[in-house]
Amino acid sequence: MEAMAYRLTQYGHGGGCACKIPPGELEDVVRALTKAEPRNPVGELLVGLDDGDDAAAVRIEGGLALIATTDFFTPVVDDAYDWGRIAATNALSDVYAMGGRPVVAVNLLGWPRNVLPLELAAETLRGGLDVCGDAGCHLAGGHSIDDPEPLGIGVLNSRHKATGERFPEAIEVMTTLNAQAARAALAADVECATDITGFGLLGHLHKLARASGVTVVIDSTAVPYLDGAREALAAGYVSGGTRRNLDWVRPHVDLTGITEGEALLLADAQTSGGLLIAGEIPSAPVIGELVPRTEHTIVVR
Repeated sequence: MEAMAYRLTQYGHGGGCACKIPPGELEDVVRALTKAEPRNPVGELLVGLDDGDDAAAVRIEGGLALIATTDFFTPVVDDAYDWGRIAATNALSDVYAMGGRPVVAVNLLGWPRNVLPLELAAETLRGGLDVCGDAGCHLAGGHSIDDPEPLGIGVLNSRHKATGERFPEAIEVMTTLNAQAARAALAADVECATDITGFGLLGHLHKLARASGVTVVIDSTAVPYLDGAREALAAGYVSGGTRRNLDWVRPHVDLTGITEGEALLLADAQTSGGLLIAGEIPSAPVIGELVPRTEHTIVVR
């Protein structure tokens, strides 16, 4: 059976990281968990829930830190193999954002076995396996369930879901590992970074600035966009997740210097985006600066 005979994006209520629970609601849910302390812990918790970082980190014997994260999401493209590649790349991104190296991964698979053939599931898992191979990461088992909904970048994924148009540049970005960027950041002694995923550039920057006690000044003209992103925005392909992102950060961000459309692009819910690094890396675009905290966590000019 041909994989492309099915439009996988039509089997999910949303696409990829745009399906995340809104950040404000999520923080309310996990707030009570931040004070929990285990009895006789094996290691020292370095990064937990307090700052909303990309992954957890625990220091274990020998001075090593173990990074732990989990991730899954609905289809953002119709091709099962590409979807598997994107999902795995997105999941590994949290490790790179913490300055770590992926060592072992497990699969989390929710599949509607009475709706979609298992051959497509196999293709999805094969895509994830190939990405793990590129990352030098073992893939060892996992967990699967019979799920009625199988598991967009933002406006382009929304347009793909609505029209079936394929955007190769977006797929290339979503399947590019952040390993090289992480290595460059570590070589430059950068100690602050985050990956840009479901909460958009503004959402992830707000969390970074809030935790660091600084304000971020963004040069909106320096922010790079994929070809077709502005056209997709103008055509109305904006996900609900993107609008929720903007609603959440609006009280904390000075957006007076840009249009509402530009603000939506900056809040666009990304899937497997790049690393945002608090420092300068050769040949990487510089989109702003960190300054002492003002009344806003972000100022966009």
